[in-house]
Amino acid sequence: MKLYRNNNYPNRLYAYSTETGWVMFPAVVGGWAEREPARGLDPIHLREVPGRLAFYSGIPGAPCELKETA
Repeated sequence: MKLYRNNNYPNRLYAYSTETGWVMFPAVVGGWAEREPARGLDPIHLREVPGRLAFYSGIPGAPCELKETA
């Protein structure tokens, strides 16, 4: 799954996979549960971002625990 942001909508994340297609969801804790199909996306505004930006969103494959550093 690839994760994207759109600078025009900073409170949303976008994801694409062959299983889900394009979806959008709030960039909040548990936001993945509120995902919905993303329609009318303008690729010029989308930027791929690291999966760690979906921390605690519930997106498959995103980190879900804080890791302590020494």
